[in-house]
Amino acid sequence: MKTAGMSFECETGNYHTFCPISCVAWLYQKIEDSFFLVVGTKTCGYFLQNALGVTIFAEPRYAMAELEEGDISAQLNDQKELEKICLQIKNNRSPSVIVWIGTCTTEIVKMDLEGIAPKVEKQIGIPIVVARANGLDYAFTQGEDTVLAAMVHRCPEYDSLIEEEKSQQSEIHTNSKNKSTSHQLVLFGSLPSNVASELNLELKRQSISVSGWLPSQKYNELPKLGYKVYVCGVNPFLSRTATTLMRRRKCQLIGAPFPIGPDGHMLGLRKFVRFLIKTNGLKERENQLWKNVEDYTRIINGKSIFFMGDNLLEISLARFLIRCGMIVYEIGIPYMDRRYQAAELLLLQSTCKEMNSPLPRIVEKPDNYGQVQRIQELKPHLAITGMAHANPLEARDIDTKWSVEFTFAQIHGFSNVRAILELVTRPLRRSKGNLNLVFPSLSKQTKI
Repeated sequence: MKTAGMSFECETGNYHTFCPISCVAWLYQKIEDSFFLVVGTKTCGYFLQNALGVTIFAEPRYAMAELEEGDISAQLNDQKELEKICLQIKNNRSPSVIVWIGTCTTEIVKMDLEGIAPKVEKQIGIPIVVARANGLDYAFTQGEDTVLAAMVHRCPEYDSLIEEEKSQQSEIHTNSKNKSTSHQLVLFGSLPSNVASELNLELKRQSISVSGWLPSQKYNELPKLGYKVYVCGVNPFLSRTATTLMRRRKCQLIGAPFPIGPDGHMLGLRKFVRFLIKTNGLKERENQLWKNVEDYTRIINGKSIFFMGDNLLEISLARFLIRCGMIVYEIGIPYMDRRYQAAELLLLQSTCKEMNSPLPRIVEKPDNYGQVQRIQELKPHLAITGMAHANPLEARDIDTKWSVEFTFAQIHGFSNVRAILELVTRPLRRSKGNLNLVFPSLSKQTKI
């Protein structure tokens, strides 16, 4: 199917991605007073223990509610069993919220977590949020999407009349000529605190005040949502959250490119034109940043790349790398909401035109067997792939990079552009034996 000159294909492949319950890895750290309870089997526990690499002494704020034969055969009372575990969590850790993460097994045995949660919540006196982050229905990073979509319902209501009166009174008292905009803006998506602070500061420089983040660092600091509240996502895998914000809480979504790479970050800020009269020095800082990363872009300029698809960051990363001079043969992506990513797709199209690069083939839910065959024919310089296919491709003399590394690395904002390019260029430099080629420049401070 073609839309505005861009070709989209859909194959019949399964979700060959990292398990979505891995969202626990970053969300329990982001929401500091939370506790995540994964309801699943031993396999889920082994995955969390190995994938997250947390030692027994670390006492992380997540745990497994391990389903046994009695649970699966309905011989045990699920509500009583979960209530016991949650009471233990309350006594030992005293969290402000407990998040139940459903898995493939809870889907298969039709466990009614949404029905059980309110009863247990009433008994223990702690809010319980249910998110079905199972690998049957969701790809890798969509685990976070299900958690945030569930948390949208727990956010307080924004009363526009009351808030406007408060704003007017504040303006009378401050009498400031250089006030930031009074519009309510909520950003959604989990980012490390330092990256979120950088985005807040960047918007403040443009006289935009961020009224809240979803998720917030504390559960009782969840942002107010409602009519006249503008929301904008910082990650491309949050389409379910965006839909919930619009349909359930009547928020107004700002469709903008995601802040990955200087081009996406700068144009994303410019999308706030409904708030801005003019942008203050954004283009100059973008140009300076491109100059600062020339040592990296020289390495990848003219090189080809193939995205197999894993973490739903593929469109944004491909757009940025095309701007760096790379040729993208194919963008595989497990799932794509074209409405939510419309601004990103338009930027990808305009970037290809600007760089005189062919439009890449976009394949949703790709079949990995067919992809491996295409990779053998095209012989790209680099393939961004899941861990399962990295070694087979390396054996065929194709340099690879694990897609999961882009998920756990800090890649948002002006200051993290070098981090993206370091990940992309490392396998290319390793294959040439010049791994230290760019390391001296890492000590340079990136101007933002």
